[in-house]
Amino acid sequence: MDTRKRTFLKAILWNLLGLASMALVGFLMTGSAALGGGMAVANTLIGLTCYIVYERVWSRISWGRIGGGHV
Repeated sequence: MDTRKRTFLKAILWNLLGLASMALVGFLMTGSAALGGGMAVANTLIGLTCYIVYERVWSRISWGRIGGGHV
């Protein structure tokens, strides 16, 4: 199982990548850096929260792991 610190760092790094790409897409679609950036920040905050919860839930499930007891 990953530590909480590792899960959080993975989530932060993944969401920084997503923030950059979403800001670019938002800017290209709206022509506004402020609107595109706002959309990207909202998306990143929602995605970060969902990713952390998702990873923590799956870290407690042994199904499908080799040697996890449940196959």
